[in-house]
Amino acid sequence: MINPAFDASAERPGSCKEDVAEVATKEEGLELKRRVGLLSGIALIIGNMIGTGIFISPGGVLERSGSVGLALVMWTASGLLAVTGSLSYAELGTLIPKSGGEYCYFLDGFGGFHRFWGPLPAFLYSWISVLLLKPATFAIGCLSFANYTVIPLLSALNICIASETEAMALKLTALACLGLVTALNCYSVEWTLQAQNVFTLAKLAAIGVMIGCGVYQLYYGNTQYLARGFEGSSYSIDDLSTAFYGGLWSYDGWNNLNFITEELKNPYVTLPRAIIIGIPLVIVCYLAVNVAYLTVLSPESIISSAAVAVDVGDKVLGRAGFIIPIAVAMSVLGGILSNTFTAGRLCFATAREGHLIDVLSFVHVESRTPSPALIFTAVLSVFLISLGDVSGLIDLFSFAMWIFYVLAMVVLLILRKTKPDAPRPYRVPIIMPVVTLVVGSTLVVAPIVTAPTLGYLYVLASLFVGILVYIPFVYYKVTISCMESLTKTVQLILNVGPTKSSID
Repeated sequence: MINPAFDASAERPGSCKEDVAEVATKEEGLELKRRVGLLSGIALIIGNMIGTGIFISPGGVLERSGSVGLALVMWTASGLLAVTGSLSYAELGTLIPKSGGEYCYFLDGFGGFHRFWGPLPAFLYSWISVLLLKPATFAIGCLSFANYTVIPLLSALNICIASETEAMALKLTALACLGLVTALNCYSVEWTLQAQNVFTLAKLAAIGVMIGCGVYQLYYGNTQYLARGFEGSSYSIDDLSTAFYGGLWSYDGWNNLNFITEELKNPYVTLPRAIIIGIPLVIVCYLAVNVAYLTVLSPESIISSAAVAVDVGDKVLGRAGFIIPIAVAMSVLGGILSNTFTAGRLCFATAREGHLIDVLSFVHVESRTPSPALIFTAVLSVFLISLGDVSGLIDLFSFAMWIFYVLAMVVLLILRKTKPDAPRPYRVPIIMPVVTLVVGSTLVVAPIVTAPTLGYLYVLASLFVGILVYIPFVYYKVTISCMESLTKTVQLILNVGPTKSSID
């Protein structure tokens, strides 16, 4: 994290900005184009939210809830919390229509309070998200895709290989997936959105297959596991909080459309409509799939299963069960596309404000995609993929995201007081951000108080390191002499140019 030595808006002798003058004038600069409509927005929400969680391991919610009935309540409550949070984000996204999500909201909400402390929450959010959470989620998705393509293929061909060779094959497949998705995102927004729409339909088809299995089982009266109801429910704060986390992890992605506000067609209408349509659809799908699982497998089997959807497919579909790994792989690939699309925009927005090196805020001259930011995220993901298993790392840092979600609700309430007359094309009922704030705060504090672990210290340590980086490179604007040369070199190689941040 370095404050840039090369100012994107300044004219310098020999600057590469002259090379892109025919596409963007010196006065205007390049900008992202508005190419994401309502259908693609809904697909991005669904694509981000429906990934591996609902297909692979819903047992965590069931185990911590203690009962079938309470587990379904937790899935519903997690979805409703995603709704209240996302609708609150819709107001923030239309009030502050900039790409970057929470990062931009923290800058606008806290930035004016104090020269040092004001921009710090935005920086720490980008520090955790850009350098860890987004690349780690990207890496996990690619490794999951590899698991659901390589292993079933080897099994179908009756090929037995050494564990070391299998691990290498998984990593190479994950890296190939990473390269393909990154290249597609860099090449064309239109192609990326079309692919995302196709994969969204594919994952909804997979959901439909699971629900169909459940309907078939219900038709024949297989309700013995559902009939257990709330028997054995656990109501401890620790269990309920961690059950919430399990559900919320599967719903994660409800806020990702806010990262691309500058690319939405008519964002004041598209953003809230996509949220209102997309998230309830996901809630219904998740509840229906969980019921389907419980018509086939016992709660104990679901808890012990690492791939519950595959187990259900094998029991109900028989020889046709091979379609489940394929469906999961397509679902994961769609999730990777969505995560890459939004992660690149967060990195882009962070760099545009001077919290990352300047060249990461540049966009490709022709495709108008933030290719330097996309490539940077992919490079970080390559390192994490080489580790082979980063899911434990994500578990340690996942609760940190709810710290920032809570801060976003605080920003919304602050802006209601400080900018009461600002244009708000969409205004959420005040009860929704308040509920999200209260429940989110409980989710952050309760696990630390009731069951503190070393993982929380890792998060606090990472935030502390972020502050140490922020002081010299952002607050005092310390620069490194080689940054201007690096910026020019990357600009020439990638054919990118500086942007403007105005919202038309």
